Amino acid sequence: MTKMAQNSETIEILNDLILINNDRIAGYEKAEAEAGELENDLRSMFHNLAEASRANVLDLKSHVTHLGGEPATGTMLSGKLYRVWMDIRATFTSDNRRAVLENAEMGEDAAKKAYEEALKSDELPADVRQLILSQFTAIQTAHDTIKTDRDRQRDVSKYPLTT
Repeated sequence: MTKMAQNSETIEILNDLILINNDRIAGYEKAEAEAGELENDLRSMFHNLAEASRANVLDLKSHVTHLGGEPATGTMLSGKLYRVWMDIRATFTSDNRRAVLENAEMGEDAAKKAYEEALKSDELPADVRQLILSQFTAIQTAHDTIKTDRDRQRDVSKYPLTT
């Protein structure tokens, strides 16, 4: 594969990950905005996850530019499906809190899958592979944190609104 073709594939992969992270930002901003005043722990977690995605986007964009590409903007078409999980309307009850966490976990599953697909490429330069792997590890950690919190909701029938 020529260097140009390799760069083109790498740029495409990086741009897909930019869009996935843009979806995460949109989803978590929505979740943070709609989390109740009492749900400071969730608001804080969603805020931090959105910030982590913003940092991911900046790193990914700089690699795209470095490779001579045009960084993607917006969100994925499939991102509309990805954001559905963050379409939170009801005030939080113990059940809704669990549902929000289940939805966030599904969103993280989608992000993990995108990163796993990206890492399957044999064409990634070492520095790009390392960046993607590092971001993937952080997303895996976020997923596990959300899952642990969600499991805690299942174990306690009357989980208090505040922790």
